[in-house]
Amino acid sequence: MNDGDQVPHDPQTMSRRQLMRHSAWFGAAVGLAVVGGEVVSQIAGTAPALADDTRPTLRFAQVSDSHIGFTGTANASVTDTFTEAIGQVNALGYTPDFIIHTGDLTHLATQEQFDQVKQMMMGFKTPHVFTVPGEHDSTDDAGQRYRSVFGKGTRGDGWYSFDIAGVHVIGLVNTLNLRSLGHLGQDQLDFVKNDVAGLSSDTPIIVFSHIPLFAMYPQWGWGTDDATEALGYLRRFSSVTCLNGHVHQLFTKTEGNITFYSGTTTAYPLPKPGDGPAPKSVTLPAGKLHDALGIREVSFQRGQQMLAIKDQPLK
Repeated sequence: MNDGDQVPHDPQTMSRRQLMRHSAWFGAAVGLAVVGGEVVSQIAGTAPALADDTRPTLRFAQVSDSHIGFTGTANASVTDTFTEAIGQVNALGYTPDFIIHTGDLTHLATQEQFDQVKQMMMGFKTPHVFTVPGEHDSTDDAGQRYRSVFGKGTRGDGWYSFDIAGVHVIGLVNTLNLRSLGHLGQDQLDFVKNDVAGLSSDTPIIVFSHIPLFAMYPQWGWGTDDATEALGYLRRFSSVTCLNGHVHQLFTKTEGNITFYSGTTTAYPLPKPGDGPAPKSVTLPAGKLHDALGIREVSFQRGQQMLAIKDQPLK
């Protein structure tokens, strides 16, 4: 957040000011209610959540790589499949605490595409939608159009963090100043170091970015060249979960206390690492596209170290 507007690390929830600021990005009206001694956020007009030790403390969904504006044989209408993904999230049977979109919201970073994807994401039934940019969201302007639409309250090139339900969440930008791999840069590395310095080592950490923070397949740029330093600041925590997009396919890797989950796309598949000369969109046989697209549910139960991940193909 802006230096003059930092939010304290409250172990239960975001501050009222932060809740209201983030909800303002998409126009959702958010209220606060005290339930069972905890402050919870809710969409205006919904009933407060009831205290229940058997339900997850935190539940959210991940979508990624909607590529609004793409035209090609791999998907005749990325708008339709993203609309279906939004509907599938809304049909989960509960209201997610928030949604994250892990980048490549648009395909060519035009103002019209940003306006369209923003309008579409207002259809999510959730108090908050958080985003980070993909490289397609900053094709010719170093991410300025992206930040003009989605960057309110963020620092630098669009990174930020917040606390909710005892979990610390960090959104990172590794799609600017690209070399052969994703890149965070010294300002963002310093942000991570300072951001987590005051947290207890038993605080669950969730990090989301567009490009993987591990070396999934460097030959195709599927990795981040200075991620080792950022992850070094997180290794003292008992549970760290890193979520990313970019690769348009599911992949999981664990390194000590850090687990990485690459998410799938709502637009079109890419080949498996090394399957061909480059990561170009893949056209699947008729009727097979939805099996390669999907959404992700993530839940956290207080007292548990690991987050529960459930990936769903697009129905």
